Amino acid sequence: MNLKNIMFSFKTTLLLFAILGIGAGVATFIENDYGTSSARVLVYNSIWYEVIMVLTTVNLLGIIYKFKMWKNLPRFLFHFSFVVILLGAIITRYIGYEGVMQIPEGATTNQMISLEPYLQVTVKEGEKVVAYEEYQKEFTSLLPEINNFSHTISFENNNLVLDYKNFQFEKKEQASMGLLSLEVSLNDKKELIRVPGQRGQMGMPRELTFDKYSVTLEYGSKFIELPFAIRLNEFQLDRYPGSMAPSSYASEVTVIKDDKTYDYRIFMNRTLSEGNFLFFQSSYFPDETGTVLSVNNDPGKWPTYFGYFLLTLGLALNFFDKKSRFRKLIKYVGDKNLASFVLALCISVAIPLHAVEPKIEKSTEETISITVDYLNKLKDESAITADKFGHLIVQSSGGRMKPLATLNREIIQKLSGRATFLGMDANQIILGMLSRPDVWKDVKIIKIQTPKLKKFLGIDESEKYISFSEAFNEKGEYILTQESEKAFQTKPIERGTYEKDIIKVEEKLNIIYSVFNGALLNIFPRVYDEHSPDDNFKWYSPIEAMQEFTGQNQAAINSVIRGLMNSLVEEDWESSNNYIDMISLYQDKVGDDIKPSKSKVNAEIIFNKIDIFFNLTFAYMILGFIMVVLAFVIIFKPEFKVQKTTKIIFIILSILFAIQTFGMGYRWYLSGHAPWSDIYETLVYISWSAIFAGVIFFRKSLLALGAAVIIAGIFMFTAHLTDVDPQITTLVPVLKSYWLTIHVSILTASYGFFGLSAILGFLTLIMFIFRKNKPHLDDIIKHISAINEISLIIGLACITIGNFLGGVWANESWGRYWGWDPKETWAYVSIIVYAFVIHLRFVKSLNTPYVLASASLLAFSSIMMTYLGVNFYLSGMHSYATGDPVPIPTWAYVTVITAFLAIILAYKNRSLKSIE
Repeated sequence: MNLKNIMFSFKTTLLLFAILGIGAGVATFIENDYGTSSARVLVYNSIWYEVIMVLTTVNLLGIIYKFKMWKNLPRFLFHFSFVVILLGAIITRYIGYEGVMQIPEGATTNQMISLEPYLQVTVKEGEKVVAYEEYQKEFTSLLPEINNFSHTISFENNNLVLDYKNFQFEKKEQASMGLLSLEVSLNDKKELIRVPGQRGQMGMPRELTFDKYSVTLEYGSKFIELPFAIRLNEFQLDRYPGSMAPSSYASEVTVIKDDKTYDYRIFMNRTLSEGNFLFFQSSYFPDETGTVLSVNNDPGKWPTYFGYFLLTLGLALNFFDKKSRFRKLIKYVGDKNLASFVLALCISVAIPLHAVEPKIEKSTEETISITVDYLNKLKDESAITADKFGHLIVQSSGGRMKPLATLNREIIQKLSGRATFLGMDANQIILGMLSRPDVWKDVKIIKIQTPKLKKFLGIDESEKYISFSEAFNEKGEYILTQESEKAFQTKPIERGTYEKDIIKVEEKLNIIYSVFNGALLNIFPRVYDEHSPDDNFKWYSPIEAMQEFTGQNQAAINSVIRGLMNSLVEEDWESSNNYIDMISLYQDKVGDDIKPSKSKVNAEIIFNKIDIFFNLTFAYMILGFIMVVLAFVIIFKPEFKVQKTTKIIFIILSILFAIQTFGMGYRWYLSGHAPWSDIYETLVYISWSAIFAGVIFFRKSLLALGAAVIIAGIFMFTAHLTDVDPQITTLVPVLKSYWLTIHVSILTASYGFFGLSAILGFLTLIMFIFRKNKPHLDDIIKHISAINEISLIIGLACITIGNFLGGVWANESWGRYWGWDPKETWAYVSIIVYAFVIHLRFVKSLNTPYVLASASLLAFSSIMMTYLGVNFYLSGMHSYATGDPVPIPTWAYVTVITAFLAIILAYKNRSLKSIE
């Protein structure tokens, strides 16, 4: 075999893909534990990784030539686009540079702080600088012995020699610091010095003295002068009403250049362009007296953008190309007259059909009787008052204005894990807790899980709830003080279920206490005059309003609050209604500038009541179970006819899909932003995209529909786990962009297709296990493999286009379309992984349904890492991880073991050719 056949072969391509993907994936863990510089030195900016990239490009060009891809425009555009993108990346890497500019309000500067680290060496004789040198260099702390640095600075017949000794990296939660050790010698005198500093931060100078010379060493960012200056006229920061959360911020600047001077307004997603420099609104001074601008000089931008354009165009045209693999597979699937079939799959889903009703804290018989009578009366008589109460507007800690009904529901779900309790809705319960804390302190409403904690509190292990009072002894002392301190002092990764339960219980106790005193109910806006404080339209809780409001306003508020509380205690519901109406009227009059419209308030209350997504979870689970049972019947009795049943199932699924689509649009209307802006919304969106794939693309196959329903149910169920917060929140400024809608919607949709592909792969393996002596399964396996491959192709197109559109968004928002952040790196790894899977068919020995099924199942682990793993285990700008990562859940181990077990058991019956 000659060199040409080795270089320009698909086996070589797959090998290079594997090296690139594994290298980048490993680098994210290196960065997390040993710092960004270590990852860059060992992988991202290393010679070996750049050589692999160049070899991949050369190999790609060779394959383009070998197979004459220019004869097929879509295929040529898509593959050639990577050559153009790499060219742009090379220009950016070796010519471009970036940094930040910090400008106090009213100041003018022409200096930026570099992102790259420099070792700056200054030699002085008295106050006179006799030598200055700087070296752009990064070091790794993972393998410090491979760092190579030795330089000599000659001056006044002297030689100052710098020799590298060691580099250490320390990380504590989100803070980190590098420590560079150097041996510095001047003539015959030597000194060992440790210089702190790292990439992206200004260094801390360290000084040595050699006779009459002083040597200052500084490692970190340096100042770079620009050919023009910028003056900050005014920095503007807008916050969400009543909160410290920024809604938007902007810089009013003046650009001062020799031939021109002009004013410009920079804000998030609106950049300033001057020559080759771009300025982006990045951050601001902690005291809000200045701005922080990202600065980027990138001559590789337009070649890169052109490459992105070719990539997107090629992928789009591929779906319409009659000669493409995608169209061939679509034709194959369409020609098959298999109306319905699914896999042989055993699924055991334990869904509780009812919850145990919480109990009331035991006391004397008389107390129990009084409490029961009170609760029954509250349930029967307070509905109208509670509904009025729920229609009041409340200001959340993040500045969102919402119906009080929404906050009440969030509180009760947090405490008990349920939306209703003791036959009452959340509004009734919060109303009761406000007015009669003496009763509600003894009601078992706090969900508790671990037997160890139950034993510590002295309650029966069969109990699922405790009351507020059970956390205190007879003296009123908090029982869990010491246990709580131990739990919080334990590293998150070392916390077991006992420690986690203690932390959750303490949080719930604090919430109940806040409900008892009304601290969470920010329902009173302030009447403003020339003497009022500038509190950014903050709304106040009842106690705050009574203490801080002044004059007639305070007297009126005091009267209403006391009247409402007295009427509630006396169970005078008519008077309570009147007082609530007064508060509502006060909100309309004083807080009309920021309160939502009545129609939007009513819409949100209805949205909460129907709870679309939670109810769809059970619907998807039940429907998926029915389809699995039906699949068993069809697989083992092919003569069984179920055309009418499959039509009914498809109609039901279409209705559920329409309901979910409506629900997402409903949430979009309520939140004011696209419903894929946080982890809960993206989980719901992924489930939607899985159903979309099944209903739109694979509706002729009950197997594909079944897999779509299963993956949708899994993601929807995950969205409603206790640790996932479903509440509608405000957006940070950078997310207020149309790019969010485009980038996230396309990228996240790919997860639904890949999830569907993983389920199809698993089900195919199950059929391989039972394939022996059942020849009719072969056609089914091939058919499902074709659907699997179609799903992979669509998913790869979506994740590739979505990822590069995200690069455009990042570049237009903060001046860097690729910074090797763990999230974007793992998206890149996922693209490589799925490109690897799709190209396996070009290797003859790997072009089998068994290999495709196994690969599509295992490949989904890269998506799980991209979507969840990065968020909780790696630090970065997309991450939710702070400090130590949370432990890997048990279900992850079970899933991995199950996947490998299916692959192993199916191996013996693997011999089946793929479709051509």
